[in-house]
Amino acid sequence: MSQTTKPGPFGATTGRLRRRTAVQDTTAARVAADSAVRAKRQGRGSGNDVFVGARPSADLLPTEVLAERRSRSVVRRMWAGVVLVGVVACIGTGGASLLAGQAHDDLSDAQNQTLSLLRQQAQYKDVRDTESGTALREAAQSVGGSTEIAWKSYLGSLKSSLPAGVEITGVAIDSSTPLEAYTQADTPLQGERVATLTIDAQSSTLPSVPQWLDAVKGLTGFVDATANAVTLDPTTGAYTVNMTIHVDGAAFDGKYLDKGE
Repeated sequence: MSQTTKPGPFGATTGRLRRRTAVQDTTAARVAADSAVRAKRQGRGSGNDVFVGARPSADLLPTEVLAERRSRSVVRRMWAGVVLVGVVACIGTGGASLLAGQAHDDLSDAQNQTLSLLRQQAQYKDVRDTESGTALREAAQSVGGSTEIAWKSYLGSLKSSLPAGVEITGVAIDSSTPLEAYTQADTPLQGERVATLTIDAQSSTLPSVPQWLDAVKGLTGFVDATANAVTLDPTTGAYTVNMTIHVDGAAFDGKYLDKGE
């Protein structure tokens, strides 16, 4: 047979108390939650606010422990900075070493190319000496021939300018040299000259000296001309005219100068 135990009067009272306490706890938790929500909505959720129903907390550790923890945190950050600086320094050193090695390799290549070119030049030493000698001779010709006048062709032009039946019987030439400037005239109003021709021309008839002087004005580099004397040879009956002609730098042929260029 089963036995049914009926609760006594204290047991019923205890159960009602427990249910009432649970309901109160639930209600208090709900109120606390609502208060927290309202506080957050109203912008009062700062660090100094006190929320009803929040879980209480307290830091019972000594101040020295907290200071030590902060010191350890600072030390860790410092070591992290040191490590970061070391890594950056290593990367920079490695990059500099790489660039230095590359520059050294480039320098070695350039030196090798220079030595190779010098060896190749040594093979053509004779050719280079010949070229240098040729250039020196051309320079000497250019300097030495800078005051040269093609007198053969110039005298041919002079002969052609004289009247028909006139022959040149004597010529004296005084010209400048590369080493010495030509002496200029002391007489005023006379042009600069680089050479002087003194000629003797013979004619069977009495010459017209002004026409002769006008005729030689067409010579290259002509500066001026002067008839010094007109004489008659009694034995032959011929007239001889002594004439001086001055010419300037336009009469230079410049052939060696062109060759040097």
